[in-house]
Amino acid sequence: MWIVKLALSRPYTFAVMAMLIMILGGVSIVSMPTDIFPNIDIPVVSVIWNYNGMSPDDMEKRVLTSFERATTTTVNDVEHIESQSMASYGVVRVFFHPGVKVELAVAQLSAIANSITRVLPPGIFPPFVIRYNAATVPILQLALSSTSMSEQTIYDLANSQIRIGLANVQGASLPLPYGGRVRQIMVDLDTEAMQARRLSAVDVSTAMTAQNLILPSGTAKIGPSEYNVRLNASPETVAEINKLPIKEVNGAMVYLKDVAQVRDGFAIQANVVRQNGSRGALLTVLKNGNASTLDIIAKVQKELDRLEGVIPKELKIRRMFDQSVFVRASIDGLVKEGIIAAILTGLMILLFLGSWRSTLIVCVSIPLSIFTSISILYLFGHTINVMTLGGLALAVGILVDDATVEIENIHRNRHMGKPLVRAILDGAQQIAVPTFVSTLSICIVFVPVIFLTGTAKFLFTPLALAVVFAMMES
Repeated sequence: MWIVKLALSRPYTFAVMAMLIMILGGVSIVSMPTDIFPNIDIPVVSVIWNYNGMSPDDMEKRVLTSFERATTTTVNDVEHIESQSMASYGVVRVFFHPGVKVELAVAQLSAIANSITRVLPPGIFPPFVIRYNAATVPILQLALSSTSMSEQTIYDLANSQIRIGLANVQGASLPLPYGGRVRQIMVDLDTEAMQARRLSAVDVSTAMTAQNLILPSGTAKIGPSEYNVRLNASPETVAEINKLPIKEVNGAMVYLKDVAQVRDGFAIQANVVRQNGSRGALLTVLKNGNASTLDIIAKVQKELDRLEGVIPKELKIRRMFDQSVFVRASIDGLVKEGIIAAILTGLMILLFLGSWRSTLIVCVSIPLSIFTSISILYLFGHTINVMTLGGLALAVGILVDDATVEIENIHRNRHMGKPLVRAILDGAQQIAVPTFVSTLSICIVFVPVIFLTGTAKFLFTPLALAVVFAMMES
C-alpha cells in the first residue's frame, strides 16, 4: 500500500504526474503517424528482368532459372522464391525470414544480378530491384484531363511538372502516370519508296544511329579565352532529321525525307485512361514507409495549390481516390464510440454510487489510462490506426473496473464509521490482490498474440498492446 500512502502524503505530486501524462499523451497523438492499418513490414524484394521480344519460356529457362540458383547460393536468409514469366518480362519475388535487414538483401540481390549478366543472353541489362512493402499502397489518385490539350501534352505535364513537383513530399512515392501518350519522335517509313531505291529498314536505322550522336567535344583555348566546341552530330529540330543522308543509290544521295516521314508523335500506347468519356492521364500517389497518410495528403494538396500557378489553366486535376477520407471516417467513428462508451460508463457509476465526486474520480482514470497507453505505443514506434484505436475502445469499459471497485470499497469502509484516511487505506488493502489478479486475468487473454506470425502479427499486436498497457495503467 506504499503507493496509496504516497498519494495521500504527496497529492500535488500525483496531480502533476496526471497533468504530465495528459501532456505526453497529447504530444504523442499529434506526433504519431496516422493510417488506416498498422505498418505491415513484410520482407519481400522484387527483381524485374526485361528483354524485349523474349518468349515466356525462354525468359524462364535462360534468365530466371539462372538468377534463382545464384540467389539461393549467395543471398542470406531467403525464405522462399516465387517467379513469373511473361513476354519480354520476368518477375522474381524473393521472400525473406522475419527480422532481415532488407537494405542488405537489396544490395546482395543487386550485386548478384549484375554478376550473372555475363552468362545470360547477350544484350540483356541488369534488372530493377524493388523493395516491396505492404504499406506502399495508393493513397491518392489524381485524374488529369483537358478539352483542348492533346494526350501527349497531358502526359508531359503530369510527368514533367506535377510528378516532379510532388516528388519532394516526404513519405510519398509517385510512379509514372497511367494513360496519356509518351511523346516520341517517330519515323514513318514509306515501304514503296524504300523498295524503289533498294533500301531496307536496317539501312534507315543504321543511318540515323550513326548521325544522331551526342558526343563530348571538349573545349578549344585560343589566346586568353577558352571556348566550348560543339559538333553538329545530333539534329536539334525535326526538320533537320529529314535531311539526314541514308545511302547513295545510282549516283544520287537518298535522304531520309525521300523514304520516310519524320513527325513529333508518340510511342505505342499501352494503356488508356478515360474521365467522363474523354481521354487523359492518371497520377497515383503511394505511401512509403511509416509516414502518416493524413500528413502526406495534406502536403500533396499544398503542393498542388502551388502548382496551380505554374500549369496551364486548361488542365483540370480531380481527386478520384482519397484514402484520407476513409482514415478520418474510421478514426472519427472509433473516437466517437469510445466517448459514448465512457459517458455511458460514467452515468452507470453515478447511478449506482450516487456521488458525482466519486464518478468524476473514476472517470478520470479513463483518459489517463488511454493517454498512457498511447504514449507507450508511440515510444514503441506504433501508429494511430484502426487496430490501436479499436483496442483502446475495447478497453474503455474495462478501465473503470479497478477504480469502481476501489471507490465502492472506500464508501463501504466510510459507512462503517472509519476516518477518511483509514477508510482509503483499508479499502485499498482489501481489494489490492483481487483487483491485481483480475487485471492480470484480462491481460493474459492477449498473450497468444505474441506467438502470431506474418500479417496477423502486424495487425493484432498493436491492438493487444493498446489494451494491455491501458489495463496495467488503470
